Amino acid sequence: MAEIDLFTAFAKKIIAESDYTTDDEIYLVNQIMGLVGETNHNTASRLVDDDSVTTLALLDQLTAVAEKNGTLALRQMNTDMLGAQLMNFIVPRPSQVRKMFWEHYQQSPRQATDYFFDLSQRSNYIKTREISQNISYPVDTQYGTLQITINLSKPEKDPKAIAAALKNKNQQQSQYPVSQLAKENEGYWGRLDYAARTNHRVIPITLGHEKWYFQYSPYAYFNEHAIVLSEHLRPMHVDRENLSRLLEFVSKFPDYFIGSNADLPIVGGSILSHDHFQAGRYELPMAKAVMKEKITIAGCDLHEAGILNWPMTTIRLIDDDREKLLNAADRIMMAWQNYDDASLSIRAYGDDGERHHTVTPIVRFRSGLFEVDLVLRDNNTSDTFPDGIFHPHPDVQHIKKENIGLIEVMGLAILPPRLKTELAEVAQYLLGNDNNIAEKHQAWADTLKQSEVINANNVTHIVQQSVGQIFSRVLEDAGVFKNDQSGQDGLEKFIKQIEVGE
Repeated sequence: MAEIDLFTAFAKKIIAESDYTTDDEIYLVNQIMGLVGETNHNTASRLVDDDSVTTLALLDQLTAVAEKNGTLALRQMNTDMLGAQLMNFIVPRPSQVRKMFWEHYQQSPRQATDYFFDLSQRSNYIKTREISQNISYPVDTQYGTLQITINLSKPEKDPKAIAAALKNKNQQQSQYPVSQLAKENEGYWGRLDYAARTNHRVIPITLGHEKWYFQYSPYAYFNEHAIVLSEHLRPMHVDRENLSRLLEFVSKFPDYFIGSNADLPIVGGSILSHDHFQAGRYELPMAKAVMKEKITIAGCDLHEAGILNWPMTTIRLIDDDREKLLNAADRIMMAWQNYDDASLSIRAYGDDGERHHTVTPIVRFRSGLFEVDLVLRDNNTSDTFPDGIFHPHPDVQHIKKENIGLIEVMGLAILPPRLKTELAEVAQYLLGNDNNIAEKHQAWADTLKQSEVINANNVTHIVQQSVGQIFSRVLEDAGVFKNDQSGQDGLEKFIKQIEVGE
């Protein structure tokens, strides 16, 4: 086999993955050399010209050359920034990507999203290698099979930092791009304190007579995990207007579900300051949940409506008429926004008039019908539960203390990376080996030790399954009407308001 230099090898990968041709090879070699700070490609290490050498493996070697040459320090760059610039050769310019997307869309929406998703993966905008490091497994619960992921690819945000970012609007307005979700991220080189987006592309779409943008998440939590973001920097808002946009989106892309995080701190997602949705071609556990009770909604003759068998209070609405669904959802949201039940610590407004109630909405299109799931949320705090009354309680925060956002509401746990090593120490403790078990896990581990017959063959399974059951409890904590007698009695009172149109 012939040996070629590193720069030529990478140029050939670009040609194979893009619209460049062999006529562009010398140009590409020189561009690559310039980016890594090399002046003579003959000094580069030699390697076998073999298809088994991946594009990402070559990318690692190129960034190593740049580090050795001092190029990164000289240009105040990191490997993420350089990597995005190198992989940008694979991605056509934005206008061409958009043209290709809509040409594919004329054949089918699925063909358009397949094109865009494949491009986003090949260009390493979607961090497939990092995502593959996540630990994922299913757990059967009384609500169905939940999915557990220990996230090793993307850091989680502290709930208090999320709330502070929402309030600090002046600082956000002065930075560029104004948000990690802003359209101005397309092609942005990044900074040492801001992610590189050189190889990033977005697709403009129209929702509610406004321009929005469709993109994929670089750290996807599920298949074709997409972000749909407003052109305008404005806070998240969950209301009839945005619910109408969710329904319009699944009309345009029926293979995808779409949802919105709640629009209040504690119960909201990680970015509340920029109006956006999350979508994907994936069936999350909530989609499989069944109705445990049918309901009617005053003035709204729907195909079907009911309460889901789910740890968080969820109302599902089904019909083929988007306007009827909007009317029914609006009635529920307005009733919930002003609903109080002191016996269950449910309080619509604070003493200062601050709103505490909202919903997490999810929309799908299945079997010719639209489905709208409305998850009731309450962000009150108390002396007993300063992090949130309807938030993971202290006894389960050793597993999950972060916000319960849209994805977790739907049954996919995004657990913090600290658990990889912490749970390994729990396993060693359960086996009676030397360990450094964290104090916060001690009571839980002692309970497991007393209730299970544990050995080296089953310890990982026992720990993982217990974590899954704790996540189920986490979702129950976030539920406003608990799945006990008093909670269900309270839910019945709320539903009566909807049914009689009070």
